[in-house]
Amino acid sequence: MAAHSVDSRSGFCPQTKIYKSLRPPFSLPPLSQPLTVAGHALSVLRSSLPPPNTAALVDSDSGVTVSYALFLRQIRNLTSNLRALYSFSNSQVAFILSPTSLQIPVLYFALLSLGVIVSPANPISSESEIAHQVSLCKPVIAFATSSTASKLPRLPLGTVLIDSPEFLSMMTEISRLEGVNDGIVDGDINQNASAAILYSSGTTGRVKGVLLSHRNLISAISGVQVLEKTPVEGEIEPHPVALCLLPLFHVFGFFMLFRSISEGNTLVLMRKFDFQRMLGAVEKYRVTYIPVSPPLVVAMAKSELVAKYDLSSLQILGCGGAPLGKEVIDKFHLRFPNVEIIQGYGLTESSGAASRTVGPEECSNAGSVGCLSENMEAKIVDPSSGEALPPGHKGELWLRGPGIMKGYVGDERATAETLHPEGWLKTGDLCYFDSDGFLYIVDRLKELIKYKAYQVPPAELEHLLQSHPEILDAAVIPYPDEEAGEIPLAYVVRKPESNISATQVMDFIAKQVAPYKKIRRVSFVNTIPKSLAGKILRRELVQHALSRGSSKL
Repeated sequence: MAAHSVDSRSGFCPQTKIYKSLRPPFSLPPLSQPLTVAGHALSVLRSSLPPPNTAALVDSDSGVTVSYALFLRQIRNLTSNLRALYSFSNSQVAFILSPTSLQIPVLYFALLSLGVIVSPANPISSESEIAHQVSLCKPVIAFATSSTASKLPRLPLGTVLIDSPEFLSMMTEISRLEGVNDGIVDGDINQNASAAILYSSGTTGRVKGVLLSHRNLISAISGVQVLEKTPVEGEIEPHPVALCLLPLFHVFGFFMLFRSISEGNTLVLMRKFDFQRMLGAVEKYRVTYIPVSPPLVVAMAKSELVAKYDLSSLQILGCGGAPLGKEVIDKFHLRFPNVEIIQGYGLTESSGAASRTVGPEECSNAGSVGCLSENMEAKIVDPSSGEALPPGHKGELWLRGPGIMKGYVGDERATAETLHPEGWLKTGDLCYFDSDGFLYIVDRLKELIKYKAYQVPPAELEHLLQSHPEILDAAVIPYPDEEAGEIPLAYVVRKPESNISATQVMDFIAKQVAPYKKIRRVSFVNTIPKSLAGKILRRELVQHALSRGSSKL
């Protein structure tokens, strides 16, 4: 039998129709070794431990800093106290409902070290949303704050307030109970054991609980090392300081915490995103790296506020959540010629990692979300025929690798629809690879606008709208039409002082696209609703458009 041949440029194998990552594979700890993601992050940290007084965490709101020495002591104390008080058994679930704070990282590390599955949720969720999440993950205990606890139902082991003096003393004092070991013990926790239940953003339906194993998360933090720029000879390399704008209950915030600690970096936490305060934090803490969503890159490229701050420390932006248009990247680089934009793509279901750009050459490939991450495989599958496609052809992206979730908790049907028996995750994203192995996201399959017999990707029109000097932000959705089935409707946020009209917006797009892609309705709004990850909440806009019905937009 002839050996399978993999194209050295695209990573595509014509025999299996599978794309292989061309990045050097990384080795994972042997599966026989009991290990949690917390234990793994701390063991990697120990091999390159920064000076004890180096800041591990900074609260950008209060300015309070936690050194690595203190952080490790707090984890040890809390682990020991929780073990003594609750005698948790492996695979019990702890539900966490709290804004970002300095207690949350310590709590995650302690619970995961004890084999408890952590399930953090958005603290601004409604009671019915929380009830749905609790019914999925079935927690025995909750950790909340005095402002969020009232939303929680009664649980077997109750609710612990992490902003109470009692909890804070559990972080500062070691357990006095006899027979309790001091220190962090992974015990006999198998890497394939469940570690976290994170909630998918729910942009296309009800929120789902994504079950990730310790192995999934270990592979995610092992695979991604944000490459700091090569320092000029003789220059002292700055200590990496990352600004975490994403909440710690979101997959990218969660993953960033563990990666940052494992690398001995400083992580600056922001409780609530505010553009101006973000700029202030970059200046104050000499931030070198920020993970961002595309709307933030647009804001940094266009906002007048940017000039008021010293952002010279900034080296890298990691951009994910949606594709970034070439016009936006070019505009950004006019302002920030020395800042590299690393584009990447991942899902909660893939532990946050799937593809990314590495180095200036790859980063200059605007519009692509990079090449497949280490140890990852992909297929591009024709949604109608189920056939796997070669480079240059669009289809649904399927992914397989060590970061792919175990499934959705409490939803066997959704798990069966999303996970193929051979281990493939069906992403629901319409994508293609080019002949050099670069991945391009066209749009969500469910979000394509069906105009007559044509498919119109909203993301393409949004990029064009955002390139207009008088448009601050934009979103495009399908609007029902008797003759065409659906037409593209644009929601547009004008720049202050702009009086651009709907006709001008439609003409601007019409000159740049095929006739079937033309925008046929425009509605001006003050803001575009977005998820915490920066994804446009199209469902809200669709509901808004339909509720206005035939009233003139």
